[in-house]
Amino acid sequence: MTGTFPPSGAAPHPASPSARAARAGSPWIRRWSGGPAPRFTLVCLPHAGGSASFYRPWAALLPPDVELLAVQYPGREERIEDPEAAGMSQLTAAVTDAVAPLLDRPYALFGHSMGSAVAWELAHELNRRGLPGPRRLFASGRAAPGTAKTGQLHRQNDDTLSAELARLGGTSHEILADPGLRSLILTAVRHDYRIIETYRPPDREPLSCPLHVLTGSADPELGEERCRDRAGGWADLTTARTEVRVFPGDHFYLTPGRREVVATVLRRLDPSLSTGGAHTWPSTP
Repeated sequence: MTGTFPPSGAAPHPASPSARAARAGSPWIRRWSGGPAPRFTLVCLPHAGGSASFYRPWAALLPPDVELLAVQYPGREERIEDPEAAGMSQLTAAVTDAVAPLLDRPYALFGHSMGSAVAWELAHELNRRGLPGPRRLFASGRAAPGTAKTGQLHRQNDDTLSAELARLGGTSHEILADPGLRSLILTAVRHDYRIIETYRPPDREPLSCPLHVLTGSADPELGEERCRDRAGGWADLTTARTEVRVFPGDHFYLTPGRREVVATVLRRLDPSLSTGGAHTWPSTP
């Protein structure tokens, strides 16, 4: 992977003025944690229909050494009026533009469901631009690009799409039963499903960073059994090690298992982050 960072034990460099401005001003980026001089950055990509706020509870579990940045796709929450991306390539280009100025220290990418494909595309686009690659990539709840099952749900009616959300979990029945809330949710979901269901990844050279595949044991998209097949296909997408970690739960296992998921990410990012002692971690809100 092109580009280098200082050793992980080195003193962190202050963010440049352009990086500080990008953190404060980009509509694509939400920042919720990190001390005055963090050593690592964790960039999180949401699932289809999801928002950056899905990762906000993680901030309470991260030490000051880790800056948490979550990507906010257009067409949801405070970006409800922003034009949506036409497809995966346009979405990836825009995310890369937003993220690139922020990579002033070693970083990892974490993507859940559709976000795992966006993370993989992001890593390749950063490499194409000659920027440092991620220290690690965490792919959650979805088989590898090119092997994941796709369909035509974005073309189906609201009832069919709502039934799919209920099947996967993660969206309360109260929201799906409220016409106004359901309409808002389904607009973003339908858009994102169109992106991921029409996405056809090109052939590329494998990445050079370790890949960590995380999933729920009862996830209908990528359960424990499917992970046995080359880690859901992810093992073929890197020249480095691929590791699988299965947690109890369904597609949204990482909500009830948040503490365990974050601890796993920290251990893999740098073992010193999970030793306790040096940091006091607040409780989950």
